[in-house]
Amino acid sequence: MTILRIIFDSTVLTLEAFDTPTSKLIIESLPFTSSAKRWGEEVYFSTPVSAAVEADAKTVVEAGEIAFWPEGHAIAIGFGITPVSVGNEIRLASPCNIWGRATSDVYKMAQVKEGESLALNLMT
Repeated sequence: MTILRIIFDSTVLTLEAFDTPTSKLIIESLPFTSSAKRWGEEVYFSTPVSAAVEADAKTVVEAGEIAFWPEGHAIAIGFGITPVSVGNEIRLASPCNIWGRATSDVYKMAQVKEGESLALNLMT
């Protein structure tokens, strides 16, 4: 199991990467830096990765699932209601590849501000 860490200016999120084609591409691209964006209760950020939509991609996710948004070449971390949610679901903008799961408190993402710097790397 591969453990990664996203270090934001305001908090840190630890996650485990699944054994998927998308996670392999992301791990190969590490480390990299980016800038956080917000969309309701979702934090997302651009990556140097380009990946196809996988067969099991989904739009509605569970808190803690780490997604890759192929259309935006971005990692998306949903932790609550987004502008397209129906009821209390966590709905992303379009189908995303689920490539990992948070092992620390995903609700700390509420602290992350638009434009905040971040670094994604392997946990050592």
